[in-house]
Amino acid sequence: MNRREFLHTTGALVATTALPAALNAAVVTARRKFTLALTPGSIGVSVKSQKELNDLAHRHGFESVEPRAEELAAMSPTQREDTLADLAAKKLVWAAAGLPVDFRKDESAFKDGLAKLPRIADGLQRAGATRVGTWLSPSHDQLTYRQNFRQHAERLREVAKILKDYGVRFGLEYVGTQLSMVGRKYPFLHTLAETRELIAEIGTGNVGLVLDTWHWWTAGDTEADILSLRNEDVVSVDLNDAPAGIPKAQQLDGQRELPAATGVIDVATFVGALNRIGYDGPARPEPFNKRLNDLDNEAACAATIAAMRKAAGTRG
Repeated sequence: MNRREFLHTTGALVATTALPAALNAAVVTARRKFTLALTPGSIGVSVKSQKELNDLAHRHGFESVEPRAEELAAMSPTQREDTLADLAAKKLVWAAAGLPVDFRKDESAFKDGLAKLPRIADGLQRAGATRVGTWLSPSHDQLTYRQNFRQHAERLREVAKILKDYGVRFGLEYVGTQLSMVGRKYPFLHTLAETRELIAEIGTGNVGLVLDTWHWWTAGDTEADILSLRNEDVVSVDLNDAPAGIPKAQQLDGQRELPAATGVIDVATFVGALNRIGYDGPARPEPFNKRLNDLDNEAACAATIAAMRKAAGTRG
């Protein structure tokens, strides 16, 4: 089950041609080290190969691309060398891959996915991709908080150990959306602090955070929370904005905006804090936005990179 299926996404794209005044006025004192990443599924873009994805990213000025893990794992040494040469020629680096293990369902589904993970992790390692991320459901129908925490720690520890054997870091994204937290009988972790507790319980040393402006904002997390982290604590980042005119408690996870579109979320503070801790990994948008998803590949990428550059404080 992926995020798109879980959230039944819909929404409206707000124009990103003008920055909010707060963003224009922000002073970012540290230089940006993170890369602007193209992960096609998060913006409704469809590609058939890593080469096609690399071409699309290069054409629109992205700086990193999602590694297509299954494709990389199936490559011959020659195909892999060609792919890496293409990546280098286009001055692209790897972003984060998705986790191909469903740890949210029953034990059988989890074990099936876990058995396939070494092959995927080996393909990532051979290609030089070092980051994998996934998201944590903020509520459960059957498991209480403590039961759910224990199951997550046990299952994700098994995942993390395999990834560690192949030199891959593992990022966990908490979901702070308040309606999602109460969407099922038992609420689960939904803040940065709680996710750090889970990471500590996993205890493998290669697990960190996937930070999303949306969840940082809906959870009530702050600049200080980000500044309490080190670069190595963050595996990947998502930049998003929220629709205007909707109270935070009523925001729907599947109805977001591209970063810096509305100014509802203080992206300048978020990005500034990332720069101050020296974050040097990928940053992607994940707006779950129907109007964006309905655009063709070229138009969707053009709108996305423009929004990302504005949010990151760079020029095209």
